Amino acid sequence: MADSNNTITLYDLQLESGCTISPYVWRTKYALKHKDFDIDLVGGGFTGIMARTNGFSDRLPVIVDNGHWVKDSWDIALYLDEKYPERPMLFEGGAMKNLTRFIEQWLWRTAIGPWFRCYIVDYHDLSFPQDREYVRWSREAWFLQGQKIEDVSAGRDERLQLVPSQLEPFRAMMKDQKWLGGDAPNFADYAALSIFLWTASVAAVPCLHDDDPLRDWIERGFDLYGGLGRHPGMHNLFGLPKLGEAA
Repeated sequence: MADSNNTITLYDLQLESGCTISPYVWRTKYALKHKDFDIDLVGGGFTGIMARTNGFSDRLPVIVDNGHWVKDSWDIALYLDEKYPERPMLFEGGAMKNLTRFIEQWLWRTAIGPWFRCYIVDYHDLSFPQDREYVRWSREAWFLQGQKIEDVSAGRDERLQLVPSQLEPFRAMMKDQKWLGGDAPNFADYAALSIFLWTASVAAVPCLHDDDPLRDWIERGFDLYGGLGRHPGMHNLFGLPKLGEAA
C-alpha cells in the first residue's frame, strides 16, 4: 500500500524551468492523480538518473510505492490498477489497452515525429545547462541520423503548417465524445495528452491553429487535477498562422 500519507514518489525528468519534458512522465503524473494519490516529486534532468534512482533505472519515469520500485509508464499504469483496483481504474479491459496503444503509436508518428524535428533546438536550449551536451549528442546520434539539430530545425515555419491537417482522424474520434474514456478520462486520454504536454514544454512558437477543434479537449486535459498541465514553463500551443495569414 502507499504510505500513510497517501503519497507515491515519482522521479521526474525536467527542463531548466522545472517543467516536465518526458511525455512518459507526464502520463504517469496523470495516472497517479487519477488514482487519487499525492505525488512526492523528485526533480532532475537527463544526467545522473541512475544515481538519483539508486541504480534502479537509467530511464524515467520511476515510482516508489512504500518501498516498491516500478519503472516504465505502461508498467506503472498496469501496476497501479492491479495494486489498487478499489480506486478509479486507468483501463477497463483489454480493448482499452489496445486502443491506448494504437492511439499512442499513431500520434507519435503523426505529431511527435515532425514536431520533434521542428523544436529540437528549443528542446536543447531549454534543458539544464549540464544536460545540453548530452541532449545534443544523444538526439543527433539516436534520432537524427547524425544531422545537426540546427539543420533539422531549419525551415520549421513551413513544416509546422503540415501537421494540423494530419490530426483530422483524431478530431473525428473526439467530435462526439468528451474523453477517449467516455464521460471521464482514462489512461488513453493521458497517453494522448502527453503528446501535447511534451510539445507545450518545448514549443517556442505555436503548432496548432487557434480554432483547432482539439483545443477544447486539450485545454480541459491540461486543467485536470488542479491544472496539472499548467506549469509556468509551458508554452502556448495555439496561434499558428494559417496559410496566407501574416505571422
